[in-house]
Amino acid sequence: MANSHLNKAQARARLKQRCVAGALCLLLAAAPHVQAQQLEEPLVDSVRSALQAAIANATPPEPIFVDTASRLAYLRWLTATSDKLAKRMPNVGLRHEFLQTVWYESKRAGLDTAMVLGLIQVESGFRKHVISYAGARGFMQIMPFWTRVIGDDDAAKLFHMQTNLRFGNVILRHYLDIEKGDLFMALGRYNGSRGRATYPNAVFAAQRFWEFDDPGEPVHQAGAATPAANPPAPAASGLAQLDHRASDAALPAAVVQSNDDA
Repeated sequence: MANSHLNKAQARARLKQRCVAGALCLLLAAAPHVQAQQLEEPLVDSVRSALQAAIANATPPEPIFVDTASRLAYLRWLTATSDKLAKRMPNVGLRHEFLQTVWYESKRAGLDTAMVLGLIQVESGFRKHVISYAGARGFMQIMPFWTRVIGDDDAAKLFHMQTNLRFGNVILRHYLDIEKGDLFMALGRYNGSRGRATYPNAVFAAQRFWEFDDPGEPVHQAGAATPAANPPAPAASGLAQLDHRASDAALPAAVVQSNDDA
């Protein structure tokens, strides 16, 4: 009788283990396409200082435009991109704040906004509080060691939207400079899979969905307006440039830095 009870208990334990394993497999299958993470590498003091300056000032960005045409071009982008993101981020206010921040931080770092949105889609599926098996956090899956290396060592802040997006864009810009403008290699380095095609190709595929073909001003207005310029090509100007970006000097001419950065 005792053996019978023991066998039943063992069977229940094995069944429970199989259920847990099955649930874990389902979770992993549904997880974002993240197989690796940024690797901690030694930084010379000048690079560390430039990166620290680049992530400073975490106040919410409020872009100001020098002319009406630039502002209208931005609003057309915001409206179109917001519609695309609605299913993943239903709250309109949060969605617009998120997109404004992505737009600002990507421009600040000299990165293509559609590419950054594609990276976020691949890394986190636009989930703010997701944590990878390796411990990477938030929208852009930032490894906590970065807060120790160039931040204030408070990894909890990586769940703050702008902090996460600021770190992600600055880190990707850093990798792009290291790779001398080679975005394929920079994306691989960001993911910890440098030289392998799977991750960069996934980001490029997602980027195509977020690209915006600006139709320009409505035809009933006087004159055909020129579509807004595409995001500037990342400048292969070295990491020292990041120090200047901390004051938003690298922003396009149509954009004035946020009120708090002025």
